Amino acid sequence: MIPVNEGTKKGGRPKKAIVRTRTTGIRFSTLEHFVVREKARTAGLNLTTYIRQAAVESKVQTRLTAEERLFVRQLVGFSNNINQIARACHQEGVLKALHYFENFRIQIDELLKNLKL
Repeated sequence: MIPVNEGTKKGGRPKKAIVRTRTTGIRFSTLEHFVVREKARTAGLNLTTYIRQAAVESKVQTRLTAEERLFVRQLVGFSNNINQIARACHQEGVLKALHYFENFRIQIDELLKNLKL
């Protein structure tokens, strides 16, 4: 019989750097599962790795606060009022005022679009 050296390396699979011990269940409809599986395949990842990366690295857009909703509501009302003034000026032939108010309305619309992002 040959003696076994105690200082030799053990065989088998090496230890992982990150040990994942927690599991979380998730349910998909058939269509959702197909879409997620295809996105994972396109990314070249297996399904669990793709879902993990999507959950950890993605950004979720938060809802507007009550103060922000009030601000948006006021801006929409303000934009509508300016649009009505611009229409009235146009009907009376005040082209310069129409141009001024139209630019102002465009700026407010851009502000609303940026707030949605």
